[in-house]
Amino acid sequence: MEVLKRIALALVIIGAINWGLIGFFRYDLVSNLFGGESAFLSRVIFGLVGLSGLVCISLLFAPLDSEEHTESERQYGRNSELSTEFGEEADFTDVKDKDANK
Repeated sequence: MEVLKRIALALVIIGAINWGLIGFFRYDLVSNLFGGESAFLSRVIFGLVGLSGLVCISLLFAPLDSEEHTESERQYGRNSELSTEFGEEADFTDVKDKDANK
């Protein structure tokens, strides 16, 4: 399903760029590349871009960064580790003990 969403997103981006070219420069790149607005291949590309827009609607309602949560964040919430914004302080007690034994 992720591959389908990425393909759909790429087609939506292509469609957005095409609409930007139409809006700013009156230049329809897809039609010019594939033989005009009424050409079969142009209509297929336009149809795929439209279907991709429908698939990308699911991205609009998907939670942000849902794949980046670790298991502890899922279990205990986002801020489960009570560390500072600079990270946890390093524990060098092992190093000190080894140096003291020399």
